[in-house]
Amino acid sequence: MSCQFLLLLLLSVGVSAVEVQRPRGVPLSKRQFYEEGKPFTCLDGSRTIPFDRVNDDYCDCQDGSDEPGTAACPNGSFHCTNAGFRPTFIPSSRINDGICDCCDTTDEYNSGATCQNTCRELGRKERESLQKMAEIAKEGFLLKQQLIHEAKMGLEDKKAKLGDVQGSKKDMEAKVEALRTVKESAEQPEREAKERHLKAWEDQKALIQKEKDSARMAEVFLELDDDADGFVSVPELLSHSELDPDADGSFTEAEAQGLLGGVDKVDTVAFESIWSNVKEKYMSESNADTPAPEETSREEINEPVSDNESDQYPDDDIPEDEDDDDEEDEDDDRDEHDYKIPPTARTEEKKDDDEGAMPPYDQETQNLIDAAQKARDEFDEAERALREVDDQIRNLEKEISFDFGPSSEFAYFYSQCYELTTSEYIYRLCPFNRVTQKSKFGGSETNLGSWGKWAGPEDSIYSVMKYEHGTGCWQGPSRSTTVKLTCGKETVVMSTSEPSRCEYLMEFTSPAVCQEPPSLEISSHEHQEL
Repeated sequence: MSCQFLLLLLLSVGVSAVEVQRPRGVPLSKRQFYEEGKPFTCLDGSRTIPFDRVNDDYCDCQDGSDEPGTAACPNGSFHCTNAGFRPTFIPSSRINDGICDCCDTTDEYNSGATCQNTCRELGRKERESLQKMAEIAKEGFLLKQQLIHEAKMGLEDKKAKLGDVQGSKKDMEAKVEALRTVKESAEQPEREAKERHLKAWEDQKALIQKEKDSARMAEVFLELDDDADGFVSVPELLSHSELDPDADGSFTEAEAQGLLGGVDKVDTVAFESIWSNVKEKYMSESNADTPAPEETSREEINEPVSDNESDQYPDDDIPEDEDDDDEEDEDDDRDEHDYKIPPTARTEEKKDDDEGAMPPYDQETQNLIDAAQKARDEFDEAERALREVDDQIRNLEKEISFDFGPSSEFAYFYSQCYELTTSEYIYRLCPFNRVTQKSKFGGSETNLGSWGKWAGPEDSIYSVMKYEHGTGCWQGPSRSTTVKLTCGKETVVMSTSEPSRCEYLMEFTSPAVCQEPPSLEISSHEHQEL
C-alpha cells in the first residue's frame, strides 16, 4: 500500500463532515450533473428528462444514471457516503434489499431493516491500522536511508579495492612471467642431467645383458656339444625338437643344417653367429624334466570332486540360493587359480630383478632436480595467486555493476540468505542467487529457481523478484519463484505458497522497499464535504 494512499485514507476517515445537498446515491464528484429545477441529461448523453424523474423508481437512462438512489436500473450504482469511514459504491440491486451494505445504513432507507451506523468505529480501527503502517513506513524509510548510505560507502570501497587489485595484478603477471623464465631455465639443465643419467643406466643395462647373453651362449654350447669335441653338429641339434623352425613336429636334418648356417657343425666362434637362431627356443636339458608351475597348479585345481562331496546333499534338497552362491564361489576360485601372470610380465619382472632398479641420481644431478622443483613450486604458487586475483576482480566487477536498485538500497541482500520454516519444509531465499526448499525431516534441497530479474510493474519494478529454471517437476515445468517485496522494519520471509503447480510465491519484507511517507498532520479546521 503506497504512502499517498495511506494519506488519502487518513484524511477521508479522520475529519469532520459537512453534507452537501444532492440526490440520494450521487457522489460529490458528480453533483454538478444533478441540478434541481433543471432538465437532467443522462450521463451517457443518450437523452434528457425532467429533473423530477430522477430517483422516481423508473429507469429512463440506458446507463442507469437517472436512478442513483433506487433499484430501478439493473446496471445502476449507489454511492455510500460512509461519513467517518471510506465512501464506496454498491450495485443498485442491493438498495432496500434488507441487508446493510453501507456502514452509514443509507442503502436501506426504505426497507425497514434494522441497521446501525458503524462507520466511525470502522474508521477508528482503520486509522489505528493505517497509523501503525505509517509508523512502520517511516521507520523503514529511515533504515532505508542508512542502507543507501552504507551501500554508497560500500560501493566506493569496492571500486577502490578493484583499482588496488587491478594494480597488483600487473605486478603479479610480471612476477609470474619472471618465475616462468626461471623455471624454464632451471628445467633445461635438469632435463639434460636426467637424460645423461638415464643413458648411462641404459648403457650399463645393455652391457650387463650382453655379458649374461654371452654366458648363456657358452652354457648352451656346452650343453649341445654332447660329445665334447668342441663342435655343435646337426645330429646334436636334432636331439632338441623345440628348435624345429616351423614347429610342425618334424625336425629334419635340413632344418638343423639351416640353423647352423648351412654347415654340418660349428665351433664356438661360429656358434656366436647363429646364436640368435636358437636362443629363444632352446630349452635347457637340466630343466626338461621339471614340470611348469602353471601345469602343476592346473592339475591340482582340476582334480575331480570326491563322491562324498557330491553326495553331501540330495539333489532335491539343495536350496537354489546356496547353489548360486556355490557356483559364484567356484567361479571366483577358478578365476583366482586360472589367472596366470603373462609371460611378458614375468620376463620383465625377472629382468628388472636381475638388472636391479635404476641407481639414485648423483649429487650434481639431484641438486639440479631440487633447484628445478623449487622453481616449479614458486611458479605454481604465483600462478595460483594470479588466478585468485582474477576471480576477485571478476567478483568485484560483477557486484559493482549489479542492479541493486535506484540507490543501491538492495545491496545489503548480496551474499545473504533468509529462511522460513513451516510445518513441513525449510524455505531458503538467497537474494540474487536462488530459492530452495528442504524437508524438515532430511533429504536434499530442491532448487525452486535461480536469480532471473526484477519483475515488478513499470512504476514499481523493484517490488518483485523472479527466480527461474529450478529443479524440474515430475512430468511438469521447471520450478520458479516470484518474490514480492513489501515495506517492513525487518528483512524477513513472511510466507510462501504454491498458487500454481511448480510456481511458488514468497512474501518478503525489507526496509529497502519503504518509500518516504508524506506529512500526516491535519489542522482542526480542515473538513471534508460529503
